[in-house]
Amino acid sequence: MAAPPFPDRLVQLVLIAIIIVALLALYFLLKGRPKPAPWQGHPAGGSYTPAPDGEPVRHWSDGGRFELEVVGESRYRDTIQALAGDHGEGKADARHPALLLPDDANPYEDKAVAVFLSGRMVGYLAPKDALAFRQMLARHEIDGKPTSTDAAVRGGGTWEGKRLAYSVWLDVSLTG
Repeated sequence: MAAPPFPDRLVQLVLIAIIIVALLALYFLLKGRPKPAPWQGHPAGGSYTPAPDGEPVRHWSDGGRFELEVVGESRYRDTIQALAGDHGEGKADARHPALLLPDDANPYEDKAVAVFLSGRMVGYLAPKDALAFRQMLARHEIDGKPTSTDAAVRGGGTWEGKRLAYSVWLDVSLTG
């Protein structure tokens, strides 16, 4: 097979050069791109804890079912472990009074509901649960007010010599 005529070969070389230059320009454009600034709404140090204000206006009960789980407990692991108490190798089932606090000032979630056990922060309701809880507060005409319920700290048993995680469950039905 004979080599292509001179003009076709020149066109191929020019196209290859254009592709190489474009790839190099793209690489340097993406490499030199400044990183976006962190969201300015986050508090310094990355932590935030609401301050309960006032007494609970209502106490919720779902007959001891404890079916509403608190999320974000990993941030409060040490507090929850202390609240679980001494339970040896078995699983914990420690009961505590809980405060549910609509957290309108939360910089991360606009409809957050903070959960405190025995006066100590242990997490939040999941976003969909927080929205349902706030709707329930509105139905009872106590929007934004702190309320209470009973809570159970469960888990923490040992398996293969390691302590399992704890979870916090609330005695609240979101349909009430």
